Amino acid sequence: MRSFRIGRLFGIPIELDLTFLLILPLFAYLIGTTLGEYASLINEVLAPANLVEVSALTGDSTVALVVGLLAAVGLFVGVIIHELGHSLVAMRYGFPISSIKLWLFGGVAQLSEMPEDWKQEFNIAVAGPIVSVLLGVVSYVAFTAVQPGGTAIAAVRFLLAYLAVVNVALAIFNMLPGFPMDGGRVLRALLARNRPYAQATQIAAEVGKLFAIGLGLFGLFGGGGLFLVAIAFFIYIGASSEAQRTVMAAAFDGVTVRDIMTPDDDLKTVTPDTSVADLLGRMFTERHTGYPVVENGRPVGVVTLSDAQSVKEVERDAYQVEEVMSRDIESVDPETGAMDALEQMQAAGVGRLLVMEDDELVGLLSRTDLMTALDIIKQGGAVSRSTDSPRPALGRTN
Repeated sequence: MRSFRIGRLFGIPIELDLTFLLILPLFAYLIGTTLGEYASLINEVLAPANLVEVSALTGDSTVALVVGLLAAVGLFVGVIIHELGHSLVAMRYGFPISSIKLWLFGGVAQLSEMPEDWKQEFNIAVAGPIVSVLLGVVSYVAFTAVQPGGTAIAAVRFLLAYLAVVNVALAIFNMLPGFPMDGGRVLRALLARNRPYAQATQIAAEVGKLFAIGLGLFGLFGGGGLFLVAIAFFIYIGASSEAQRTVMAAAFDGVTVRDIMTPDDDLKTVTPDTSVADLLGRMFTERHTGYPVVENGRPVGVVTLSDAQSVKEVERDAYQVEEVMSRDIESVDPETGAMDALEQMQAAGVGRLLVMEDDELVGLLSRTDLMTALDIIKQGGAVSRSTDSPRPALGRTN
């Protein structure tokens, strides 16, 4: 969903997802309306320490709602600091952070790439929970330093005690082996000490999926609620996605765009003045769903089946390709890694990239090319490396 940038910390953009703007007032309301229960629970956790004054907080509903809002904001500030712990260690190892984003289920530091050195990943993964524990300790020390007093003092003491408990709880929860949570990444790092990175990822992902299933069942039948079920769902999807990405990255190691693209000798193109009806006829006979649009030997756009289908059938003879094509050309160098090209496709939301070398169109790479190459490699086959052959072994574009 759409996100809003609210500032920067240590050069890292801090963003709020729209889902966060929905969950923050909900958290504030839930904490404010059950403030007495929260205070009593905190007292049980912190006993026999100097306790929160429950009665001083529950007499005025306005005070309770304000305290609830401050507690919710404090929780998410703690999440940002947690993610900063990951981010600063990652930056120390040379991994840029594109942003820290707060969303429905907390926060995420968006690394440009994941480290494959197990020690680096271990240190990055544990940094967040360590920071959360330290934040909890600082909050607890401040809580014990503030002596009981009136309503305002009671509210301050509650907030400090609340932050002490929730930050430690956040650290503990994140260290559970629910890959791609922090604990799952720690598990992968430890597994990667004596295993290939892709194999370590697959094992950690399977453990993470089992954890997600258990968490979901607890949410459904153990009283954890639908929020835990939703968290379990996203853990399961995240584990599956990262395992798939890692396997693909390992399979494409050393494979470039040149190895799997459709080369210019086999490339089918259309001109801007081609009618949409003729374009659809070519798509049917040639079994392609996308073409570079070339004028005077230069690419000027890309046209796809969905572009052609946007024109009503009775008008397709009257419309030309230049009227429906996309002029935003996504291109890639032939020496770019295959995995980098796939990620570029995903980021741009396109199904094909024009392959350009010295401002000349030398080929086309489609998602189908990449998936076909991946299937062949996973079955024990290989593509002809560009250094071994002037022509790639793979290259059929759909």
